[in-house]
Formats: sequence, C-alpha cells, structure tokens
Amino acid sequence: MTLKAVLFDFNGVIINDERIHEQLLNDILLGENLRLRPGEYQQVCLGRSDRACLKDLLMRQGRVVSDDYLSQLVLKKTQAYQAQLAQLDVLPTFPGLTDFIYQLRVAHISLAIVSGAVRAEIELVLQRAKLADYFSVIVAGDEISSSKPDPDGYLLAVERLNQLNPTLKLKPSECLALEDTFAGIQAAKKAGISVVGVANTYPFHMMQRRANWAVDYLNELELERIQRWFAGEERSVAA
Repeated sequence: MTLKAVLFDFNGVIINDERIHEQLLNDILLGENLRLRPGEYQQVCLGRSDRACLKDLLMRQGRVVSDDYLSQLVLKKTQAYQAQLAQLDVLPTFPGLTDFIYQLRVAHISLAIVSGAVRAEIELVLQRAKLADYFSVIVAGDEISSSKPDPDGYLLAVERLNQLNPTLKLKPSECLALEDTFAGIQAAKKAGISVVGVANTYPFHMMQRRANWAVDYLNELELERIQRWFAGEERSVAA
C-alpha cells in the first residue's frame, strides 16, 4: 500500500487558534444572555463544526433556535474571527507545518483540508500564510450537514481528490489524516483512514492511545518513515 494523500485538520493542526474560538463562542453566548461553563468548550466543541458546537451549547442551556438563526450566529462568529485575525501581524501557524508540506509536495502527495471550520476562515488563513496553492481540496464545516466524529468530511475529501485526478484512484486506506482532537481521530478512523495524533491540544499520551501513532510537534513527522509504515515495514508502531 502506498501513501497518496495527506488530509489535514485545520484548527489545532495548521493554526493555533483554539483560544480565539473559545472566546468568540463565549461572546456569542453572552449575546444570548448565556455563558460558557468551565471546560464546556473542550467537552463540546473541540474538533467539531461551529454549527454543531453552537447548537449543542445552546441546547445544553435550554435554548432551542431555528436553523436560520443558528446560521446568523455562525456568520456573526466568522466575521468576528476574521476581525480578530486582521489585528494579528503574524498568524499563529504551528512550527514544522511548512517544512512538512514541502516534503509532501516534493513526493507528489496530494493535500487536502478536512475541518469543521467554515470555508471563509480556512481560506483567509491559507491566503495569509501563503499556503492556499498547496491544498487542492478543502472540505469545510459549512459545506456538509454532519460534523466530526462522523466520517462524512473525510470521505468527501477522498471523493473530491478523485474527481480532480481520476487517475489517482485514491482509497481511504491510502490516506493519512493529521488530527489534534478525539472527534477528529474518530472521524478519520471511521472513514478507514490512518491517523497521526498531533499533541497540540491534548497531551501526547492521550493522542497515542487513540491515533495510529502520535507526535508532540509537526516537525517530528518523518515522511520516509510514514511511507515505510504504509508499505507495511513499520506496522508495529500502530496503536
């Protein structure tokens, strides 16, 4: 088996922005005369789409809103996120990201993003970080009805990569996912995709228990070793 594609999560893998999201979601709730409870963001939102997260946060506090109103809240949050990033001179992308992307490009491995973030947020970051040209497929949270840990986003990414390049004949088993949350790891595995857990959000030992293997930092990823793993030469590292 050969590694043909690497599918990146976005928040917590490409950009270190979870604190921004937590604050913005709390601001949204404050506008509804509610507030995040301690630990609630981590429990309800990590790895999931804004829509699914907001819906569950509101329901947990007895608030049921229409789909249209929920869409308004998501849009409000997206606009606030864009305004926050506009105030940053340098985006907080993770160390080792560009080097690993370079290795993948040299090896002619396809790249995609599978995220619960809305497309406008993803595209803004990729453009500012000068990474937009490297990802041929983006599956964003506002484009699908389900959210991680459901596998739909990953399966759609595989489908879109095949549409772009029919000769690729890509299978989920020929992909690698990079994830930092439990929901993301579960989604990739449900899709039949092997996962590296990056310990940007949870400790290494917690990633190691759930992913096929884990790293503390992106710059620890060795493409040659990953390729040997897919070829069956290092399967013993799988969790």
